[in-house]
Amino acid sequence: MEMGNNFNGNDIDSMDDRREYYKKLIAIGIPILFQNLVGMCLNLLDTLMIGRLGEEELAAVGAANQVYFIFTVVLFGLFSGMAVYTAQFFGAGDREGVHKMMGICYLMGLILAFSVMVFTGIFAEGIIGLFSDDPAVIDFGAAYLRIANKTYPFAAVSFAVLYNSRAIQDLKAPTAVNAVAIAINGVLNFLLIFGALGFPRLGVEGAAIATLIARVIEFTAMVSLVYGRRNHYLKASLKELFNFDGAFFIKVMKTAMPVVLTEGSWATTMSLTFAAFGRLGTAALAVSQIANVVCDLLQSVFFGVGNASAMMIGEKLGQHNPDMAYEYGRRSIRVVCVLIVVMTLFMAALSKPVAMIYGFDEPTNTLLIRTLLAMSLTIMPKMLGYIYICGIFRAGGDTFYCMIIELIATWCLQVPMAFFAVMVLKVSLPTAFLLVEVSDLFRVVTNIPHFRKKSWINMVT
Repeated sequence: MEMGNNFNGNDIDSMDDRREYYKKLIAIGIPILFQNLVGMCLNLLDTLMIGRLGEEELAAVGAANQVYFIFTVVLFGLFSGMAVYTAQFFGAGDREGVHKMMGICYLMGLILAFSVMVFTGIFAEGIIGLFSDDPAVIDFGAAYLRIANKTYPFAAVSFAVLYNSRAIQDLKAPTAVNAVAIAINGVLNFLLIFGALGFPRLGVEGAAIATLIARVIEFTAMVSLVYGRRNHYLKASLKELFNFDGAFFIKVMKTAMPVVLTEGSWATTMSLTFAAFGRLGTAALAVSQIANVVCDLLQSVFFGVGNASAMMIGEKLGQHNPDMAYEYGRRSIRVVCVLIVVMTLFMAALSKPVAMIYGFDEPTNTLLIRTLLAMSLTIMPKMLGYIYICGIFRAGGDTFYCMIIELIATWCLQVPMAFFAVMVLKVSLPTAFLLVEVSDLFRVVTNIPHFRKKSWINMVT
């Protein structure tokens, strides 16, 4: 049921309400922040280890991981779109509805995973060739991709449990499992990339094998977590999981598919932007990989706030309390604005220490420092756009608006600007990163008035 501007005007800014908001923000956001921080720290460590093999190996793994990046972002879109229902079913105390949502998540996640696995296995060289014309990069990347793509079905099930656990605000155990799996991946990377402690030295293929082993362990632990506990909220039989009819499935997918298209489009355009920067050379491709990992590491705190905001807004709408949902959105924006200042300064300060760790030659080190400084300036528009789209509007069920804004921002602004900057203006990598920010500025300018109109608030259950 759409609510639009129909608010009842209750006092929603009392001390108790603020205390409840910040208590839930911390309870939900901290585990998500911890999970993202662990993952990003180990991604940074991975790039350091692979970077020690050489720029070509680092560029190859970075290119191959663009496939996994698109896959996981599409999964995020699929599951977060469905989480609009899961969170509102949970807020309404409808356990049967939550079980149906789990069934749809498993079904759609596995269909996507096996499709991508087969496609990447057949066209590995062609996919890597989109990012680099260096034969060594293509060979390394294809070898990595053909092993790493076996992780996709395991990741799909694990992510379904993880994202639905967020929707029902049960985060501690799934987050711990995910963090342990990521840590195992990091240790195995060290052993198999360099052949430490008697293990074979496998280089980039060792990194792919480590990822596969870690994903299998994570999958096993996630499934055990749900079905090993007697009264777990997500535990359901096959009959309960798939006890939905076509009408319900279509209704859910009408909400979820705009998010899938939005996230899939965003991930694809990010990879195309990465490919555009790769035209500047192998060194630029390697620097882009490092800069993106560092940026994602610092942005993890925003992902915690955004996910917590979405879950809390969804819960309030499930309880038919649109006033509080809007107020939660306002508070989340204020929190993000404070964090932007802190993280921008922190990333600028990290630029030289990060470059020193990698120890590239002087031109590449200089390029990395300048790129990190440029990317520190992009945190403000990126994260303001993020909190509106992912932390607020989607939780309100306004997924179609989000899709339209993202398609315009990415396909009409970001990708054209990336190739124009590199191939026509022939600017440096740091300048190219700054120019593509026109897309995030567009998001901010359009999202602010949309939030204030309150038309994003819908109750879907």
